Amino acid sequence: MTGEILMCHGEPVSSTGFCDVCGERVVADRQTMATTVTSATSTLSSPTVGFTTMATGRRGFDGEPGGAAEFAQLPPLDMPDPAGALLVDPHYPEHRQFCGNPACHRPVGRGYQGQPPLTHGSCGHCGLDFDFSPKLKPGELLAGRYDIVGWLAHGGLGWVYLAKDTALGGIYVAIKGVINPTDAQARELAVVERDVLIRLQHENIVRISNFVHHQNPRDGKPDDYLVMDYVNGLTLRQMIKTSAELTVTHVVTYGRAILAALDYLHRERLLYCDMKPDNVIHGVRGIKVVDLGAARAINDHTSKQVGTKHYLPDPAELKEHGLSERSDIHTVGKTLRELLDAAQDAEASDLSFGVESLRRLLDRAVSGFHQRFRTVAEMAEQLDGVRRELLALQGQGPLPAPSQRFDSTPELLDSGLGAIPGLERWTATGPVSPVFDDGRPSPAEAASRLPIPWAEKENSGEESAALFLDTAYAAATPSRLLDKLNTFGRDSVDVEFARVRAYLVLGDLTHAVSALGTAERLLGTTVTTDWRVQWHHGLLALARGKTELAAAAFDRVYSALPGEDAPKLALGFCYEHLDAARSRQFYEAVWWRDHAQASAAFGLARLLLRGNGPECRRAAVSILDGVRPVSRHYDAAKIATVRIHAATLPCGPPGAADFAEANRRLPELYLDSGDEHGEFRERLTTVVREAELERALADGGDERRPRLELERCYRWLAGRARDVGEHGTLVDRANAVRPKTWI
Repeated sequence: MTGEILMCHGEPVSSTGFCDVCGERVVADRQTMATTVTSATSTLSSPTVGFTTMATGRRGFDGEPGGAAEFAQLPPLDMPDPAGALLVDPHYPEHRQFCGNPACHRPVGRGYQGQPPLTHGSCGHCGLDFDFSPKLKPGELLAGRYDIVGWLAHGGLGWVYLAKDTALGGIYVAIKGVINPTDAQARELAVVERDVLIRLQHENIVRISNFVHHQNPRDGKPDDYLVMDYVNGLTLRQMIKTSAELTVTHVVTYGRAILAALDYLHRERLLYCDMKPDNVIHGVRGIKVVDLGAARAINDHTSKQVGTKHYLPDPAELKEHGLSERSDIHTVGKTLRELLDAAQDAEASDLSFGVESLRRLLDRAVSGFHQRFRTVAEMAEQLDGVRRELLALQGQGPLPAPSQRFDSTPELLDSGLGAIPGLERWTATGPVSPVFDDGRPSPAEAASRLPIPWAEKENSGEESAALFLDTAYAAATPSRLLDKLNTFGRDSVDVEFARVRAYLVLGDLTHAVSALGTAERLLGTTVTTDWRVQWHHGLLALARGKTELAAAAFDRVYSALPGEDAPKLALGFCYEHLDAARSRQFYEAVWWRDHAQASAAFGLARLLLRGNGPECRRAAVSILDGVRPVSRHYDAAKIATVRIHAATLPCGPPGAADFAEANRRLPELYLDSGDEHGEFRERLTTVVREAELERALADGGDERRPRLELERCYRWLAGRARDVGEHGTLVDRANAVRPKTWI
């Protein structure tokens, strides 16, 4: 769209909104502003890229990253007096002085035989002048408006000055100009930074307020200066060096703000390229990313690469892929690693699991190009999950959030603890076994009960597959699901994964392996970096009873998705067979973050029930009581608490208080559609009565009441027998437990 073209000094105003002649912002009159929509396009290095004018930042991440609520949780800082932060005797590092001629670029001004280095002069090879000294001095008035207070700092390309804006009551502003005006690349990058900053509006990115010219005192030529908001605060580099209060959750907050800024830039088709602790400021009112001099268009593959070597990926990657969204992610990972290493509670035992998740996230951010997060939003999604995990481990949970990668757990990881025994428990011949089963599923059972990954929706073909699977999974049986999958008319990775799942439920491992092989073939070169492949290899290993192999596969998924619950739930189950202490860590990380994760609650309960401490029974019940009423597994959890109160455990038999609690809970259960005397309620009551009689016999106490009550239960069940044989067995049980009478 086009509208009225703004003019200044007889020339059209550039898309930056500033006049390239006088450097001032040109504002349309009120009516023009209300009716004109300008098309914002700009040359950013090369080639030409289009931008949306002043687009506001989308909060694509959980809970306003970098916003007021999170910012208030950061360590309080004694903000420095701006004047006190000035450099007393500014000098540009000698080792960074190079000729500004791109064809030469040799060291200049270096000290020789004890002589001090030169800050200005001429290149001894090509003759080009150089000048690395500050061009502005305290007391100087820039552009008739900005009173220079002093020197704040220097970056790789520009001196930064502190000034007072005399037109706005003397508020502080930051002024930035190129260090060596004869450096063609530096001047070009200064224009890039100007054009980038002027069209950006995000709460975590420093804002430009003006662009002015000022005569160079040495050669009389005009130099360009950016006028930016002054962010009073400390850089993250200074936080690393000086703050004793930096914590792991603070690191995550900084990370969320940085990722929010970069997500905005990437959506504006810009790369930042130079993320490091020096370029992020913890200010009075928020977290700001500064120094966008290295920014470039995402599709710019010709301009010279600018950035800090320590934070960029290795040269081989840059040669093959150039600067990219993934190289930006690498710089964020390196930056957050340095912050995490400085966090005072990074080794705290109660946070150790959450810190491990965070380290895995940062490891992936700095891993090889294809293993790295593909987008900032993807990394932020996982960082949000890690954040909720850390806060939950600190006692601030639960903090549930729907997964973007997995469907909710379709079935409970339980094989009987939350279920009421069937009638066959009593109709089989022989005595009823008093051994308590904690309900741990077999590995093969778990393989078909773990969460299902969502289908990918990143290309049009797989998007239609995802829509197809949304309806196909509603099939009542795995056989019917396979029939539906066969109707999909083309190759699809996600359809093959669905086949793997269906065959696992059927116990057909041969066809499950074949379907996974087909999925791997369809993935081609990406097979080694697709976490879904490892997930299904883990399921197949479980189905074969190979828990160690399964754990190794799920561990790789955990490293790829450290903010997700599903791989931790799977690892919690695997380690139930391998290492109970490690299992408990995984289950707790899932449970404390989200009380809708009933499978984690049952896993924790099983681990507790195997303990020998006096509080094991009560602790297990407490965990299961935390399952929310909205959960599909709420009733199973309540049934389990009744069974636990009546069970003989490794920690000992139930006492009178336990039986009293079991009997209190029985009427509260919603069973048999609310029937107070339905068959499910009577069967569970029978379990409790058997335990009461067993306890009375062991203690030598009064047997009459429990015998009478258990007899009644058996006779009631006999009325529900399916044939004469079952009826006779139940009547025999009733006769066997009835109290003896004296005639």
